[in-house]
Amino acid sequence: MASHPVDPGAPDPSYLTFWQERHLCTLTTPRPDGSPHVVPVGVTYDPEARLARVIADKSSRKVAHVLAAGPPGARVAVCQVDGRRWATLEGRAFVRAEPDRVAEAERRYAGRYGRTPSPNPSRVVIEIELTRALGRG
Repeated sequence: MASHPVDPGAPDPSYLTFWQERHLCTLTTPRPDGSPHVVPVGVTYDPEARLARVIADKSSRKVAHVLAAGPPGARVAVCQVDGRRWATLEGRAFVRAEPDRVAEAERRYAGRYGRTPSPNPSRVVIEIELTRALGRG
């Protein structure tokens, strides 16, 4: 099977455009037993910072899985598919609760998904420090 690597810090225009369109995505996190936990999420991609962001409630399983990985962060992937187009971003995930980071994630989510997330005092952001990108945008 052919691999379609992309530089996560310098994607080609079609790949970046695909990540700017409104698409439901998946986030895959490792459970404590190592099995994958896959859930639907909204994702924003910031190639300049080499980050993907997922807003979440701090009591969610996905957040618990990332926190369980400890200081090195959890190895995760986010993915989206639209017909023959697909894109995956991989990296180390960390949970951030700082208000400025959460606000930035909310702002980017609103820009991509066309709606401001409802207020949630329990909101955190899962920041994924990108190490790999694949796909055909």
